Amino acid sequence: MAATLENISQLERRLNITLPAVQIDDEVQSRLKRLARSVKMHGFRPGKVPLKVIAQQYEDQVRREVLGDALQKSFGDAIREQNFKVAGYPRFEPRTAAESAPQFEFSATFEIYPEIAVGDLSTTAITRPTIDIGEAEVDRTLEIMRKQRAAFEPVARAAALGDKATLDFAGRIDGHEFDGGKGENFSAILGEGRLLKDFESHVVGMAAGEARTFEIRFPEDYHGKEMAGKTATFDVKLKQIAEPKLPPIDAEFAKSLGVADGNLDTMRREVRENLERETKRRISGRLKDQIMQALIDMTRIEVPKSLVELEIERMTAAARRDLEARGVKPGAMPPIPREAFEQQAQRRVTLGLILGEVVKTHGLQAKPEQVRAMVEEQAQTYEQPEQWVKWFYQAPERLREVESLVLEDNVVAWVLATAKVEDKPIVFDELMGNA
Repeated sequence: MAATLENISQLERRLNITLPAVQIDDEVQSRLKRLARSVKMHGFRPGKVPLKVIAQQYEDQVRREVLGDALQKSFGDAIREQNFKVAGYPRFEPRTAAESAPQFEFSATFEIYPEIAVGDLSTTAITRPTIDIGEAEVDRTLEIMRKQRAAFEPVARAAALGDKATLDFAGRIDGHEFDGGKGENFSAILGEGRLLKDFESHVVGMAAGEARTFEIRFPEDYHGKEMAGKTATFDVKLKQIAEPKLPPIDAEFAKSLGVADGNLDTMRREVRENLERETKRRISGRLKDQIMQALIDMTRIEVPKSLVELEIERMTAAARRDLEARGVKPGAMPPIPREAFEQQAQRRVTLGLILGEVVKTHGLQAKPEQVRAMVEEQAQTYEQPEQWVKWFYQAPERLREVESLVLEDNVVAWVLATAKVEDKPIVFDELMGNA
């Protein structure tokens, strides 16, 4: 066996492999003889099938297997000799044209992992949001919960923001109806954003039983491309207006939140504890986003195309599984363009390579006690935490997910100890997405 190496680009390599034909022929004959001792064939006793008959039946298949095994071994030996870390899968191609040639020639084209040098993060500025959960935040959250449990009662007045409007509508663009432009007994709470703002502005002030015709222009970035940027004429009839009636904060309200005895102090304490967990999670998420972007910005890296392609394939397969879970049958599933995932896949692979280097260089691997602590913390949101922890540890794939999260947290902690961190108070509603 002989092998020569070509550098195609910074990461791409081509290994040209030559295998003597006699070596392949000898191994083929050896395997055929072993096969003859065990193969069963009609008209012959076991182990008595002539080698010529075995060769006629199996030689092509055995030759392919021998060539594949020899090629894989030769490639592996050459990679170990060069101390390469292969990214993705190699692409093997034959280079010998004639079957009677004295040797078999193949090429294996592959990519290697890049050298990664993480930049100096000591000058990087990281803003860490801070917030204190007090009685005002508990009150704000309870008010939101009241609105979520509101009962709507019909009223005889003009429609206002916050009301639930029930209406019929029919829209036309250039005189033609369009998909999604017609509805009957359609209900929406005015001001919640389910309807376009311009549409709502015409409904506000209408009375039950009133009909109006008006024009609105769809935004340029509207999700329905056939309507984006176009002007539509709508005929609208308002059938009913209902205003919200909020439940009082009493024992029944507390019970609806899971407080069995209806104690209001217990309810407020549990709401506060939940808020503290949620704000911690959201602040952690914001910090993590900043830090991951800082690592990408500070590290120059060329990403192997093969790894990006593998990530696109994984994301596409996940999207298909999600569609199937939603009831879409495989035969009716629309094609998923690879471009839909290309940018995200590039980022994921880039970040994964950088995180791997940071973890290896600074010894930030996830420790068993860290994994256990995170699992137990997540379990606190369940009614029987100990049962959830037990269930979690029964599946290695679930543990691997937590290990990845712990690893990311370790990297975040390392960056926070290295970079310039500024604590900055954040408004509760902004953090919780209520603004």
